[in-house]
Amino acid sequence: MEQSISRSRRMKDAMLHVFVYGSAVTVCAALALIIGYIFVRGIPGITAELLTTEPSYIRDTIGILPNILNTLYIVLVAMAIVIPLGVSAAVYLNEYATNRSLTRLISFAVETLTGIPSVIFGLVGMLFFIQMMGCRAGIMAGGLTLVVMVLPTIISNTLESLKTVPVSYREGALALGSGKWHMIRTVVLPNSLDGIVTGCILAIGRIVGESAALLYTAGFGLMLNSFMTALQSSSATLSVALYVYATERGELTVAFSVATILMILTLLLNFAANLASSKLGHKEN
Repeated sequence: MEQSISRSRRMKDAMLHVFVYGSAVTVCAALALIIGYIFVRGIPGITAELLTTEPSYIRDTIGILPNILNTLYIVLVAMAIVIPLGVSAAVYLNEYATNRSLTRLISFAVETLTGIPSVIFGLVGMLFFIQMMGCRAGIMAGGLTLVVMVLPTIISNTLESLKTVPVSYREGALALGSGKWHMIRTVVLPNSLDGIVTGCILAIGRIVGESAALLYTAGFGLMLNSFMTALQSSSATLSVALYVYATERGELTVAFSVATILMILTLLLNFAANLASSKLGHKEN
């Protein structure tokens, strides 16, 4: 009897191992297939002319330099606003909040923002920032919309990192005569820097890959603009340019090249997030 039970358990364990490893291999194979297909179709089209010029109907050329700069512009605008806002909200929730009802309300709002589809952010951003506040479609309106979208990422990562700081660190700083804010600024935040940096890098990754929300707020403009001009004029990021070239203009070669650049940026950002987390965590230890 015991041998039959043991044999049955071994068979179940073997089947479970096969299923688990098979699932892992399937996921890795799907990722490799997607990345490989995009790279094979996109890398041949990446040229110096594509990366350093703007579209020209006169010369019949296509360049994505404006889209690269617009992506950098919108990352700069969004992160300059969302970092202090998100970190401050997380510090308040973890260090200052005493009203549980308010804390639950803020936590519920953060969780709800995480689950809202990006296209709805775009519609709300268009109605609020463009129609109600009078902003023009451009980097400013798109950046403000993305602030609301990536705010939960910054808050959640910062909050989890703040919770990992031992209470003894806070008590020790207060016992030495440090004030509440001085303790947070000199003890808590430096020891939670890994989570903050990781959250920022992940937020940048979402900003770089976002298109649905920016279609309504940043616009489709493919022309080269300065930073100040792009704030209030239609400016397409790389992800929006990918949509335009693939669907409206039928330039699939250019679309795959843009997709390759976005894929490389995504991989680099994820690698940077893991590296920053491990390096900063190791430095703290």
